Amino acid sequence: MTNDRTPTTSSTWTGMVPVDDTALAVTDTGGPGIPVIYCNGQFATQGYWRRVISELGTGFRHITFDERARGRKSRTSSDYSFEAAIRDVDAVLAARGVDRALLVGWSYGAVVAAHWAGRNPDRTMGTVLVDGAFPHDWLDDAMEMRIRRLFRRMSWFTVPLRLTGITPRMSAAEQAESNIELGRISRAAELGPVLDRITVPTRYVVASGTSLGSKGDEQEVIRASLDEVVEHNPNIKIGAKVASNHGAILKKDFRAIAASVREVAALDREVR
Repeated sequence: MTNDRTPTTSSTWTGMVPVDDTALAVTDTGGPGIPVIYCNGQFATQGYWRRVISELGTGFRHITFDERARGRKSRTSSDYSFEAAIRDVDAVLAARGVDRALLVGWSYGAVVAAHWAGRNPDRTMGTVLVDGAFPHDWLDDAMEMRIRRLFRRMSWFTVPLRLTGITPRMSAAEQAESNIELGRISRAAELGPVLDRITVPTRYVVASGTSLGSKGDEQEVIRASLDEVVEHNPNIKIGAKVASNHGAILKKDFRAIAASVREVAALDREVR
């Protein structure tokens, strides 16, 4: 671990955690509370969670981090794959000495959290999946073309913002490939069995409306795949369906997310 550490309160730690060919900016509030690790949206940063963390308060130990090439400090990498994202969760927990945690993931991060929970049931207290991890075949050749075109078009304004941390330090092609990979691993045949294997309390917080790049009722059709998920696995329930859309859910419905975190934490205490 590097020596780049800056205490922001008496117990909060911030610093860089090395993994593979890169290093990740991490914040850990410390304390004796239940450890919660937050998995970001695909190109988001740890700051997105501030309202949820504030709502939950000091009864929890909050661990946030910026993925590879995200934010202002996390370094670039030769590997932006989904499996790299899974390894990053392992690296952050190991570096902070946390053996067992509650995972909260939004969008892409929900898929990361679901996979990690399925692979590490003894190390997972539970999961809260925020408007993500929906098993649905939304990716086809036409969608791939839309994704590549979208990121090429956005590059004219995303590139200048890289130094601010608002946009990732990834090329348009790298961002498109990451999004396309998400479509592949989200197919019902791929993600469905992952969700079926989850053995810990899991709550979905589901948004309404569209997200960036979606059209018409595409997003609501994708979310409807949860009905079969809940039917297959009694550990998984829908904690809340909220009014805000995909992009605004962490800002506008942080209380619903926090409520699901508290519910999952209470269920874990009951089991133990």
